[in-house]
Amino acid sequence: MAVITDIADAIVAELNAAMFSQPITAVRHYLPQFDLKEMQTLHVTVVPKAVVLASSDRSRGQGDYSVDVAVQKKFETEANVELDPLMNLAEEIADHFRAKRLASYPNAAWIKTEQSVLYAPEHIDELRQFTGVLTFTYRVLR
Repeated sequence: MAVITDIADAIVAELNAAMFSQPITAVRHYLPQFDLKEMQTLHVTVVPKAVVLASSDRSRGQGDYSVDVAVQKKFETEANVELDPLMNLAEEIADHFRAKRLASYPNAAWIKTEQSVLYAPEHIDELRQFTGVLTFTYRVLR
């Protein structure tokens, strides 16, 4: 299998084995599209995003592999009491992976976690759905 899908699968395994403030079931997808009706339940989706290959030394290269993890759920009101737990879950997930290697893919070293947009305002406005996306980057030397 491709390195990036191996890393994405390792992230799914770690998420599903961890304990968070809310129970989750993470799933890997290439194109995560769901019916709005399905979004009444919490979705945690792992999507391979990008690969940057570079030279490491004379005999090896390095790859930086980025994987998105989305936290999504439809809400009833825009009240903080509904949205704050979802923001908290995204932060818990980010904290869980910080500076750790993946148990089922230990050759991948954590480089960074980004959450450039904490939530998608257009999803809140148009879909009444919280969508937060974390991007994890892991480095593999080979």
